[in-house]
Amino acid sequence: MVEITNSAPVGRTSLKRDVAGTRPQADAAPPGGDAFTALTAVAASRWRELAERAVEPNGYYLPGWELAVNAFATGRTGVSALSAGSDTSLAPDGTPRLIGLMPAISLWRAYRIPLPALANADPYGTLGTPLLDRDMANDAATSLLAQARKVGAHALILRNVALDGAAMKAIAEVSAQAGLRPRVLQSRIRACLDATRDSEALLRDALGAKKLKELRRQRHRLAEHGAVHFDVARTPEDVASAIETFLTLEASGWKGRRGTALVQDDGDASFVRRATVALAEAGQCEIVSLRVGDTPVAGAIVLRHQDRAFYFKVGIDERFAKLSPGVQLTLDLTRHLCADPAIASADSTADADHPMINPIWRGRFAIGDVLIPLRRHDPVVSLIHAALTLRRLAYEQARRAVHLICKR
Repeated sequence: MVEITNSAPVGRTSLKRDVAGTRPQADAAPPGGDAFTALTAVAASRWRELAERAVEPNGYYLPGWELAVNAFATGRTGVSALSAGSDTSLAPDGTPRLIGLMPAISLWRAYRIPLPALANADPYGTLGTPLLDRDMANDAATSLLAQARKVGAHALILRNVALDGAAMKAIAEVSAQAGLRPRVLQSRIRACLDATRDSEALLRDALGAKKLKELRRQRHRLAEHGAVHFDVARTPEDVASAIETFLTLEASGWKGRRGTALVQDDGDASFVRRATVALAEAGQCEIVSLRVGDTPVAGAIVLRHQDRAFYFKVGIDERFAKLSPGVQLTLDLTRHLCADPAIASADSTADADHPMINPIWRGRFAIGDVLIPLRRHDPVVSLIHAALTLRRLAYEQARRAVHLICKR
């Protein structure tokens, strides 16, 4: 049993209209009885059970995080979901077991392209890997693709997925069995941490003795302003307090001057406050901070899902910028994660070639956007691919132009 859901607040909405990029009408009877229901219609308990069994972790698609995004985050609210249930495996309450879930939006909403395709919803984090049951990953992938096809989509666009991850491997395998060939639209390499290693050996190998000596010198200079402490907020109460410190730090720097700090948008601030506390209640969020005396000089949000951590956003007090507080925080976080037997790896969730994290976390993996055709020899898929390619080229040219203007 598989169901697809839409964010219409009342009644049912034709997915075929939404997929095509036109505005859906509430209470419209969908062809064949298929409809979207809201992401919020997915039972949180079943969602949490699926997350525990997921073949590949994704902290940004945990219910505590994504439901907060869906409720508050500006431009990211009211999304839909592709969900798959098993006819052969039942949940404890006797209902079909949830084996697959992917928050979804139309291609129009994702890219302003009016063609019949779906994309995974942006979870306010740079990872969009769908949740697939590790015991039934291929069945879950098959069901998600079949339902997307059934409601009128010609392609599925998976954004920011680990190209060699277990979820993508399952999707690629079932696609190949159906004679379909996924296309990588763009890819990049980003940093990750092997948290099974000894932290001191890892940092020595990554940075070298000379750089570590310089960082120790900077830490001693920080200590001239007060004792340096690395703090970890874990409980919901401590996280609720620590998130306010983090928001203040983030807004005090360049993001605040640019107007993009989380606290400067009421919806974004509400989302991150709710999400961090909700995940802390499940032991899936920590807020780490570096203090000099009583003064916080750096802070970051860290999500946890299964044996993986996710490094989400860093805020620093730029009065101490010359002493590298963000780097110092990352060194302490590295030691913290490597000392935790429950964590095997950490995803930086950073841009490719990130100047701060790349020299410290030397692990690498490929992440990218993938177009999944839903029908063989479908000319519409070629149109979708061409439209996405042109959009990306136009965006890259615009970025280069802005860069050249800023250099003058």
